[in-house]
Amino acid sequence: MNAPITFVGGKGGVGKTTLAAACALSLADRGKKTLVLSIDPAHSLGDALEVRLGDTPVPVAEGLWAVEPDAEAAVGRRIAQVKEDARDAVPREVMPAVERHLEQAGSSPGMTESALVDLLVDRMEEVGDTWEALVVDSAPTGHLLRLLNLPTLLTPWVLGLTRQREKARRAEAFADVISDTGPEQDEDPLLRRLHARRARLERAASLLRERSRVMLVTLARRMVLAETERAATQLTEAGFTLGPVVVNQLPPQDVVGPDTAEALATIRKRFSGPGVVELPLRESEPTGPEQLRALIALLASSRAERTRYDW
Repeated sequence: MNAPITFVGGKGGVGKTTLAAACALSLADRGKKTLVLSIDPAHSLGDALEVRLGDTPVPVAEGLWAVEPDAEAAVGRRIAQVKEDARDAVPREVMPAVERHLEQAGSSPGMTESALVDLLVDRMEEVGDTWEALVVDSAPTGHLLRLLNLPTLLTPWVLGLTRQREKARRAEAFADVISDTGPEQDEDPLLRRLHARRARLERAASLLRERSRVMLVTLARRMVLAETERAATQLTEAGFTLGPVVVNQLPPQDVVGPDTAEALATIRKRFSGPGVVELPLRESEPTGPEQLRALIALLASSRAERTRYDW
């Protein structure tokens, strides 16, 4: 599958950020204008690329840009916008309670994840126009699964809010007729935003399943493998496409113990469909374009690789 959007995910500490940076650099070196985006709260993509990152994409190498957005700042911007909409749609005496509720909601983990989805969708919608490829350095596995499923989960909730608001607006219009004050002509900003939110979430769900793939990074260890297998099953059942699975940090063949050998055999069998790429244990994590290109060469020459994967 030649998907323009690639998510790189896995358990914390398996090297997924380094692999995401290498994947993006490989695409850029092949002539594709590429953006690599970090949605990992650990914020280590800048370290992998040896460049300072923030909310705005910065050039890293020819054809490659990188961005590491601030989710908390995005939450603040969203709350400010909702407050502004609420001032035009709710009675003035209710606003203090609304503002208190929004401030409490802003500190919840769900709000941060929702803001990350918005930031992610912004970049996904740029693919095809601004970017030819997007590589996403994801948060650890559990967070990635929630994030990918969030557009599908939020859509019915937003639809319910929209129906409630439409019902309230009809009641207000009826009250205007009864009181002979005339119907309200101004468009409801909250209703407008709810309709836009629903359409955006539906587009995001479509982009995630039709134009993206997930590349999982794992280790040849029983506990890590178990999490990778669960993630692969959940992703496949949810309609996502799996890319090749990368087995990172493999010890030299002459010192591979029975547990590692068993785990590696299981990985090769379990993921024979999407393919398996094996990478040896390195003395240090490669950083910067030059060292990442050496990693790309290892990816291309992986002893488990049967075909040339389209990174």
